[in-house]
Amino acid sequence: MASNIMEGKWKQLRGKAKEQWGKLTNDDLDEIAGKQEQLVGKLQERYGKDRSEAKREVDAFYSRHHI
Repeated sequence: MASNIMEGKWKQLRGKAKEQWGKLTNDDLDEIAGKQEQLVGKLQERYGKDRSEAKREVDAFYSRHHI
């Protein structure tokens, strides 16, 4: 998906991401800007998750929201 489309969708979904992962700050969400790998890294950092667990959660989140 083109990055500008992804960024537009992220603006719509950031509230849902904040609901699911409340430890993410607004600065985190700005930095992530819809990038899956950045979100995986932030989940590892904020929640102490291992990479595979964080990746599964992110994949499921994006899949639920048809991204």
